[in-house]
Amino acid sequence: MIRPSPMLTGDVVVLRRLRPDEVEALVRVVEEAVPHLRPWMAWAAGEFDPDSVREHVAETEAKWEAGTEFTYAITVGGKIAGRIGLMSRVGEGGLEIGYWLHPAHVGIGAATESTSLLVKAAFELPGIEFVDIVHDTANVRSEAIPRKLGFTEISRTSPPQEPITSGEDGVDVRWRLTRDEFHQNAP
Repeated sequence: MIRPSPMLTGDVVVLRRLRPDEVEALVRVVEEAVPHLRPWMAWAAGEFDPDSVREHVAETEAKWEAGTEFTYAITVGGKIAGRIGLMSRVGEGGLEIGYWLHPAHVGIGAATESTSLLVKAAFELPGIEFVDIVHDTANVRSEAIPRKLGFTEISRTSPPQEPITSGEDGVDVRWRLTRDEFHQNAP
């Protein structure tokens, strides 16, 4: 089974698989980021439980090994700044990208560069014909990323695919980039 590279390097970020000895560092990053993420991320909307981060890491490692999802630590300057992943929940031939950042790293291009690296990695996988990004209409920061990377808005749906959080208005915007579009726009 072909998987993406376990490390992807950009100008600002390095995406890499989380090492077992970094789980506690990720827990600390999530603890600090939860107030920033709570309005947008269903998993952060409730009470924060460090054990849930540990469970998430174990689940993502199992999914990586199974070849169904590929989750990376977003690192800036060698430190964990967030997470990004390719998820197989959009049907055959497609992957969805999901991401979050610690607030100290918002606005420096880390999410956009991370997404760009993951799009390229997705289209290096056989059988992947499209990549989707989904966000709530109220999350304008998340909207900027697919727009900047050449994705096309393909739908708005309600109810959303995940529970509505305090910052959201309950309408999911789905963006898509196809393999052909990616190769037509590649430098």
